[in-house]
Order: sequence, then C-alpha cells, then structure tokens
Amino acid sequence: MFRFGVDYYPEHWPRERWEMDARLMQEAGVNTVRLAEFAWSYLEPRPDHFDFEWLDRALEILYAHGIQAILGTPTASPPPWVMAMYPDAYRVLASGQRQTYGNRREYCPTHPGYRERSRIITQAMAEHYANHPAVIGWQIDNEFGDRCYCPICRANFQAWLQEKYGSLDAVNAAWGTIFWSHVYTEWSQIPVPLETGGVPNPGLALDYDRFMSDAYVRFQREQVDILRRTCPNHFITHNFMGFHYDRINYFDLARDLDFVAWDNYPRLAWRRVMDVPPASRAIEHDTMRGLKGKNFWVMEEQSGSGGWQTVGMTPRPGEIRLWTYQAIAHGADAILYFRWRTNRFGTEQYWHGVLDHDGRPRRRYREIQGIGAELQRIGDQLVGAESRPQVAIVLCYDTRFAFQIQPNHPDFSYPGLLASYYNALHRRNVGVDIVSPTADLSRYKAVIAPALYVLGQEAADNLQRYVENGGILLTTARTGVKDETNAVVNMPLPGLLAEVCGVEVDEYDTLPTEVSVPLELTLPNDTTAGEVAHARLWCDVLIPTTAEIVARYRDQYYAGRAAITLNRFGRGQALYVGTVGDAVLHETLIDWLVQAAGVPSALTTPDGVEAVERWKDEQRLLFLLNHANDTRDVILPTSMIDLLTDRTVEGRVTLEPKAVMILRGA
Repeated sequence: MFRFGVDYYPEHWPRERWEMDARLMQEAGVNTVRLAEFAWSYLEPRPDHFDFEWLDRALEILYAHGIQAILGTPTASPPPWVMAMYPDAYRVLASGQRQTYGNRREYCPTHPGYRERSRIITQAMAEHYANHPAVIGWQIDNEFGDRCYCPICRANFQAWLQEKYGSLDAVNAAWGTIFWSHVYTEWSQIPVPLETGGVPNPGLALDYDRFMSDAYVRFQREQVDILRRTCPNHFITHNFMGFHYDRINYFDLARDLDFVAWDNYPRLAWRRVMDVPPASRAIEHDTMRGLKGKNFWVMEEQSGSGGWQTVGMTPRPGEIRLWTYQAIAHGADAILYFRWRTNRFGTEQYWHGVLDHDGRPRRRYREIQGIGAELQRIGDQLVGAESRPQVAIVLCYDTRFAFQIQPNHPDFSYPGLLASYYNALHRRNVGVDIVSPTADLSRYKAVIAPALYVLGQEAADNLQRYVENGGILLTTARTGVKDETNAVVNMPLPGLLAEVCGVEVDEYDTLPTEVSVPLELTLPNDTTAGEVAHARLWCDVLIPTTAEIVARYRDQYYAGRAAITLNRFGRGQALYVGTVGDAVLHETLIDWLVQAAGVPSALTTPDGVEAVERWKDEQRLLFLLNHANDTRDVILPTSMIDLLTDRTVEGRVTLEPKAVMILRGA
C-alpha cells in the first residue's frame, strides 16, 4: 500500500469536529496520519499520570474511516512541569546564554533527568499502543538538532573524550595543544567551544561537534530500544531535515531506524522565490534516500504557505501535485502533508495546512484529493520501486563540521560545491546517490567527492580501491587537507589521495569573490565549454607526478600552470579539479565525466522538465515532471503507457505547466 496522509492534531480541535475531519480525510484518499508528536502535556499532564483516552478516541474514529497512524514520541516539546522539574535541562547556546521556556526543542540531549522523563513517556505510550490495530509505527521526537554547551554537556564531552582517546596524552597529541600552551593535565580542564572563548582549537571543536551529533544518536537510541522491545511489529523512523541541515551526522542518525523520513518545504516564509528550482528539492530527496540506501517517507510535505511571524508564498495550482510526484520519483514510498488544518493559535498560526483556519475544503484540499485518487489507483505499482543511479556524490559530515569551524574562504560553501556538481547532473537527468565516504562504491560508474577536507585512511582506501577497480573519480581542491583529528597533514596535498590523483599541490591562492581566473581546457574526447570556464575563490597550483594536465590558468602569477589534471590509476581514472570553479566549469566537467563513464541520461528533455527513473522489479518507470510555467514538448524513444491516464503515448508529447507523466513500457 502506498501511504498517503496528513499530520493531524486532534487535540487542537473540539471532539465534535473529529468525525468530520476523518470523513474529509477518507474522501481525499488519506490512509495514514501522524499523531501526538507535540502532545506530551495531554498525554502526561502530571508526572507519571497518563491520559490516553483522547488519543484512543481519535484513533478509533480514524480507524473506522480506514486510516492508520504513526505516533510521535513527544519529546521535542516538553510540558512546563518537566522543565520546572529540571531547570538546568535548558540548552545553552554557543554564546553561553541559557534558553528559556517558550518555544520547542529547548532541551539538552545529554541531561539525565530529561532523558529519564523521555524514556518514561516513551515506555508508557509503547505499552499502551503496542497492539492497537490503528498504530503501524513510530516517529522519534521531531527534527532533531541544535547543539548545547551546558555544564552537563561539558562533563559528558570529557567522558566521551576519555572513551575515544583513552588518555590525556593522546588528546593533547591529537589536538596539538602545545600551541598557545593549552596542554591539559586534568580531564575537567577541557572546555566546550563557547564563543566567549574566541576561535577554538580546530581539533577540540571538531570533536565537540562529533560529540553533540553522537548525543542525539544516543538519545534517539534510548527510545528506539524501548520501542523495539515493546512494539516489535511497528516500524521506527525520524523526520530529518534534508541535505541542507548540518548539525548532526545524518548517516549515524539513520543507522538505528527502519527507514528515513523527512520534511519537505519548497516554499518557506523565508524562501520567497517565484520558481522553486527543481534540483534544490531533488538533492534533498536523493540525500535522504542515500542515508540508508533505501526508499524514504516524506513525513511533512508542504500543503500551504509557511510562516510564523510572516507568511510565505502559497503553493501555486499544480505545485503540490508536482512536488508530491517529484518526491515519489526520487524514492518516496509515502507522502504525508503538513498539516491537516491551519491552527488558530500558537506560534504556527500562519503555517497553513490542507484546510484553512475555518476548516473548509478549498483549492488545496481538492488538489490533494485528486492526488489521493490517483495513488489509490496506481500506488501499488510505485511503492517499493528502486532507484538505480550510476553516479554517486560523497557527502562527509566530518568535513562539513570542519568547514563550519574553518571555512577556508569566507564565501566558500561545502554544500554549495556539492550542489553545483549535483545541479549539472540533474540538468542532464542523470540519477545520483548521495553516499558516505566509506560506502560501497562498486556499483557506480562515476563518483564525485568534492573537497574531502577531513580524510581518514579508511575513506582514502575506499576511493583508491574504487579507482583501481575501474571507477572514475572526480575530486577537488581542499581534499586531504586534514586528518581525522582536524590537524593539517604533513604531506603534499591532496594528502592521502596524491598518488591516486597523480598530482601534488605546489601552492595555493585564494581570490576575492568578485575576481575569477579564466581557464584553458584541454579535456579528452574534445569536451569543451561553450563559454570560458573560470576558477573562483580557490586556486591550487599543481605539479603533475603521473597525471596529465587538462586545464591551465590563464591569469595571475600562476598563468600557464596546471589547474586540473587527469590521472590513470589501476583500471580507472582520477580527475583532480584544483579550484572551486564556476557553473560553466562544472557543467563542462560533468559533460566529460558522464561521457567517459558511459552514464546514460534518463531522457533528454527541454529546460524545466525533469526525467527520473525508478525500477519495479525489471520494469522501468519513467517520471516526467514539468517544473516550468508553460508547456514543454518531450520526445519519447518508444511507445509507453502513462499510468496516470492509462493512455498509450509515443513520439512527441506535450506537458502542460506543472504536469506529470509516469510512463512504463507499452
């Protein structure tokens, strides 16, 4: 069954309304709701006094209308009595200021009292709903994140370091604490990287970011363990925040879950753009699919304008449907819209849902109702279908954390660099997996590993094996700069990948943002840029050892020196791009890469039309999504059946604005 639903808050509405809500949901094709992730005050109004009657009644009504539920453990937003019980459980910001009550997720994830209360409410809910026919699974907490710098975290950090390093001598050696005479002689001396301490030791700061990520993983695991033990027939997930969230190692957070879910908001109040770039959503979906290498859920899909203090843009007609099928095309096996009804009170009064404040069905409801009818008919042909990309992009959270500490250039963005290469692939309708540095790469014809700034031996060996065995690797400047302690390596860059890339960095230069250096490209296979490609922000001046030069700088004191090299290593090739580069460069390099690797496009389409493949057993499903505001024509290579209309189509087909086609062989 394809899971299609909404995020529902019956506790916000009179009980006499619940039956009407369930009926309207059923009429819209809803078969699944998420409940209770912010209802701790109702579920446990006083310590150890639980009230499940209201939730039981809501589930009873929903189940009578054919709707099942995911329950959220409500630990993202504690009742006032919990925080009054533990006033030191409030998170401390990097500024040293302690948060106060009034929002959500203000708790410290390492606080023993808060974690105990979290275990208690999770256990009580699990025992009560373990065998409830309406309950199919659980969401842990809600959108984990935000670092804490409180005294409890400091003590836990010191214990974490003892477990990791074993001795203070090892810590001092790893961090190079002899610099500025910061040698620690007691564990209790080690600080947390508060802003009041100035620019922190990079080794300490990276370890602290790892520690905080681990703290959320452990906090989640405590709840997962309870649910696994008490509700063995239920799935467990968490709602992640996509590619752009950068405070937790999402590969680690995903490990204990059955699958990843995430929250997709193409139009937020602070993201006012008339046209949502399709690649900006696609990279989010592909990253979430890559965290476990399996299909995912969208636990919150935008259904109205977002906003707290201000109101964002309302989804245009057809956009909700387009975003829904884009998520499915990239691997979603479930879509739940946030929220069912726009709330009349609280901080999110202007975070609009399927229904407006008055609860009456209007345009957005009707659009979702139409999607529900389509998925009732074809959902079984979509759920479980696989994505099979032949290109991977490596995402490294250690590197991401390290660049937060030391960006290297004030305008350099590590996720922006990854996205630039991704966008070039997306424009060619080439599927992509987002993977960790130690993932199995053997299935990919090409791997892009931009700026692997923190590079350990395991990851370096993984990339070396990949190239030796015939893969094509593209890597860039700021690769192999640091070891796993965040210390600069004592070898020529790109460090552990210098032999694979067949090159050494002789020196490097940073450029003002408004300055760029033209490049002379001589890529194999006569791949050339239609315009002049430019180096930006960062310029490695390269000395090839075994590599050939495929691009030279045409300006600055290093004019004529190597900027990009290509090396044959084992049965494969490694392209080293010694600069951040502009879009023209990245487009040109991707042209060469997909040609050299023999990576096919899903389909050649005009601008604005996205083509994505999924596979149901050996049956290819081709999704065509027109993100443009006018019609687009697409040429099909063979006769196909559109699952949405049951029509056979061939040759030239016309897609209306925001239109979708899901095609399989005739």
